[in-house]
Amino acid sequence: MTEHQGFVLWFTGLSGSGKSTLARMIEPELRARGCKVEILDGDEVRENLSKGLGFSKEDRDTNIRRIGYVAKLLSRNGVVTITAAISPYREVRDQCRRMVRNFVEVYTHCTIEELTRRDVKGLYEKALRGEIKNFTGISDPYEAPSNPEVLVDSSKETAEQSLQRIVAFLEAKQLIPAATAAAQR
Repeated sequence: MTEHQGFVLWFTGLSGSGKSTLARMIEPELRARGCKVEILDGDEVRENLSKGLGFSKEDRDTNIRRIGYVAKLLSRNGVVTITAAISPYREVRDQCRRMVRNFVEVYTHCTIEELTRRDVKGLYEKALRGEIKNFTGISDPYEAPSNPEVLVDSSKETAEQSLQRIVAFLEAKQLIPAATAAAQR
């Protein structure tokens, strides 16, 4: 089996925009193409590597830098590392980008209206009423990427359409083998 290069597939976007859903959907697609894959989910990293951190800007930045560092270690060893964390601040995402040779930023855009509509826990409504402080995208900033490699809009397209767009980008950049090439191996 051919050894593939590692890269980082960095999903960023507001809570509920589809980051984790797309990360879980693309994982088996990449494995089917012979890639070693690891997902670094923001909530899991916060629980296991960043326990004790709060939600101040400094703590959020520290959490994202930790994710970036682990992603760097994995990707340089041939692992496709998928991150799914809000990562609200552009400067820290850019620091992570500079750490990694092949960094693909995927911005999962979704309108606040759609996020509020699909939010089963009602967190967006509570944040909009001021009942939740430091809620990213409402009372705390979210700095959208200025030039992501891939932009998907989960308020306008299905998860399958977003997945196809991401896979097509990775194939075009030759980070993963084309589907036909993967099937022939």
